[in-house]
Amino acid sequence: MPISLKNGFLLLLAVTFGVSCSAENQRANASVPQAPAALELKVPATFRFVAYGDARFHDPRDMQAANPAIRQALVAAIDKENPAFISIGGDIVYNGENAKDWQVWDAETAVWREHKIPVFPALGNHDLEGNLSRALGNYFDHFPGIENSRYYSVRTENTLMLVLDSSLDEIAGPQGEWLRSQLDRLPDSTDFVFLVCHHPPYTSSTGHSIFREGHSARTSEQALAEALEERQQHTRARFVFFNGHVHNYERHEHGGITYFVTGGGGAHPYLVVRRPDDLYKDPGVNYHYLLAAVDHNRLTVTMHKISIENGKEIWSQPDLVTIIAPAAISAATH
Repeated sequence: MPISLKNGFLLLLAVTFGVSCSAENQRANASVPQAPAALELKVPATFRFVAYGDARFHDPRDMQAANPAIRQALVAAIDKENPAFISIGGDIVYNGENAKDWQVWDAETAVWREHKIPVFPALGNHDLEGNLSRALGNYFDHFPGIENSRYYSVRTENTLMLVLDSSLDEIAGPQGEWLRSQLDRLPDSTDFVFLVCHHPPYTSSTGHSIFREGHSARTSEQALAEALEERQQHTRARFVFFNGHVHNYERHEHGGITYFVTGGGGAHPYLVVRRPDDLYKDPGVNYHYLLAAVDHNRLTVTMHKISIENGKEIWSQPDLVTIIAPAAISAATH
């Protein structure tokens, strides 16, 4: 059953506060298979949301895992955008089993709860770090609105967001079957399908780079991208993919789908040698968040980049792309 939310605010109580069940029940049921949550967020016809990932909330004294000043500045800037919701593409914390990391999350993102901004997370590998049951228990304790779902959907106006768990098979098994069923029965009113998972199908990064750090694309996400690109050719809605894992920013276009790597939330940065198909060319550090504006059949995604020099925040917007839903493109040609 979808969860209907009036005025777009009730979800906050479910997603960011533990209101419906005890921590003990959450942990006991953390690995119990069940129907994925189907959420609905009421938003205006034109709305904005933020996508970013790899913040690694963690002891701010540990400067190796993440940059706490950057992480905190991003949280504050995102709050000022007053987005309809925030999509986090994984690695929310540094160690999912560590309750203290989640306490840092609670403290540093308190302003989002104060301003009733819903948060929709995807699981990253660091969120599953340590004892799996305890890590999932911590995760579900902090996001009870997703109903113990490791993957789930969120409907907002003319869009559908499908949040995947890339630690599970994305195109086979229960998650693959669920994904196909979601895409098979898209309402005609859907202009955009946002897919979110931690690991990217396309990246300039490689685990064997000259910088001795980074991550190559995995075959599982490459297979997912191939299936989606084939489907995109026969789907009126436009697919847009948001990923993290690589601690930088990238933008790729393949098969009619735009792929954003948005892993600049504060984790130790990865430098990458840009591939020819990477449409973003800055070779340096790119801490950032993405602000996505939906205006009927038009989506505009703006990268907001931050650096801190001599204690001063320096912001820029070095990348912007506008994506038009296929139906709108078809209508414009007739």
